[in-house]
Amino acid sequence: MELARFIAWHGGLDWKPGSVDCLLTLADWFVFRGFPDPASHLRGTYNDEAGFQAIVTGQGGAVATVEPCATMIGLQRIETPRVGSIGIIGSASSPDRQFGAIYNGRQWLTRADKGFLPLIARPLAVWDKV
Repeated sequence: MELARFIAWHGGLDWKPGSVDCLLTLADWFVFRGFPDPASHLRGTYNDEAGFQAIVTGQGGAVATVEPCATMIGLQRIETPRVGSIGIIGSASSPDRQFGAIYNGRQWLTRADKGFLPLIARPLAVWDKV
């Protein structure tokens, strides 16, 4: 399965904010599937958690950060996630507690420093090809 191959490959990459983190992983998932990089304008613009939070907070949260990237490659908001859908999970009121994640059909997988963490959460927003 394509998602399993991506998770195995990407989970082995070293964590590096601005290159490999929970939001850029969403773009990486679509690049892996043959789409142009929708987050190229973000890559390398920060290199630590403080820089990551400054960008996300400055954009108005993770949903607002990901929305234009998703739109750029033709993704649309959907209500019910499917295998491979991307989303933002976490706290609606606290941008520092919002995480990019990929849905595997049972739960959300968010990229952390040691690989992917499975989480059961209500998404704040979900995108996929329609």
